Amino acid sequence: MFEKILIANRGEIALRINQACRELGIATVAVHSTADTESLHVTYADEGICIGPPPSSESYLNITAILAAAEITGAEAVHPGYGFLAENASFAEMVHECHLAWIGPRPESIRLMGDKSKARQTAAAAGVPVIPGSSEPLQTPEEARRLAAELGFPVILKASAGGGGRGMRIARREGEIESLFETASEEAERAFGDGAIYMEKYLVEPRHIEFQILADRFGRVVHLGERECSIQRRHQKLIEEAPSPALTPALRREIGATAVQLAENVGYENAGTVEFLLDQDGSFYFMEMNTRIQVEHPVTELVSGVDLVKQQIRIAAGERLELENDFVPRGHAIECRINAEHPESFRPSPGRVTTFHPPGGPGIRVDTHVYERYVVPPHYDSLVAKIIAHGEDRDEAIARMQRALDFFVVEGVETTIPLHQRIVRDTDFRAGRLSTRFMERFLAEDRGDEPADS
Repeated sequence: MFEKILIANRGEIALRINQACRELGIATVAVHSTADTESLHVTYADEGICIGPPPSSESYLNITAILAAAEITGAEAVHPGYGFLAENASFAEMVHECHLAWIGPRPESIRLMGDKSKARQTAAAAGVPVIPGSSEPLQTPEEARRLAAELGFPVILKASAGGGGRGMRIARREGEIESLFETASEEAERAFGDGAIYMEKYLVEPRHIEFQILADRFGRVVHLGERECSIQRRHQKLIEEAPSPALTPALRREIGATAVQLAENVGYENAGTVEFLLDQDGSFYFMEMNTRIQVEHPVTELVSGVDLVKQQIRIAAGERLELENDFVPRGHAIECRINAEHPESFRPSPGRVTTFHPPGGPGIRVDTHVYERYVVPPHYDSLVAKIIAHGEDRDEAIARMQRALDFFVVEGVETTIPLHQRIVRDTDFRAGRLSTRFMERFLAEDRGDEPADS
């Protein structure tokens, strides 16, 4: 086992990794920008190293500074968390070249599955169902227009090199293709340094279902069930839950086996998430694979009893997986992402937190790096906390989440707590009637508008 790990991230995920290391008896190194000097992920680490000014390009994306921090502190391994450099294959390769362990999949797996177009090709070759679309990145708007005519509208344009909703546009008619292709490509270039775009047939009312997998270096792969991530705004997840209200045990086994099959086919190692779209008729299609720990990993931890971050560390240290591939969820878990944003306009709300009273009580977990007097910086993602509620069934999990949201007090900055309070009381949400268009309709009803046609 490692004696010291450098955590190449910030905020709540850096603190979460620190907690796992503390329980395993592993010393930690926190890297931070000048804006994060007083963040809890720095406070609770054994060592802290400043790696640059606030812009992430000069700090959390500064590979040279991060590797220098590892060398100076004598760290043996690097955990990238999620976001920033977590799915950067070149960074993973440089970590290995510096004789450090990388707590994640091999660089070749990141490169293969991180490119959305290549991942589709790989999935199709492995016999995994994929949404009809382009097998290679599209070169021109004209090429995109021809393919859209073959597939039939609506279609979705996606960045090959990234995710998180960036470089993603839905075209509902031929006249939109050219402008949306250019917009998506330019956004992808800014976000990922790669403007390549591919196209898929757009499913109108699907569910977003993802399967958590773990794989060791000895070829053993297991899945720990699914997460329902259909409640999204502009392709950014807001609420996740496990298990999905839509999956029967038989469908869970079928999709889970498919996720394991894909991971085995590419020789995957460590934690990963295989994401699917589930159509209304029960058909499912591979969408992408995230080669890292997910923001929403706590819901899986609560219904599986498995600490995913500890498993990541143990796998990277060369230990064998001792888990069986017979997952049955234990109860139900729901996560609400609380952002420092206006709950209606979604404008970021950085600033000093003057009051911070997180909820507690039976079945409630709060992952956060925020405390009273903490300053939410304007430079990074606005996530300030994740509330995770666990109950014997979905109704109890919802009731506990409702109670937790009502008891959560944050002052000094705007948060999305009021939005989540409205969602968990919504009739469709409580009935489990979910799709990736849930928020479109929900927000339209809030405004008194009619949702857009499909």
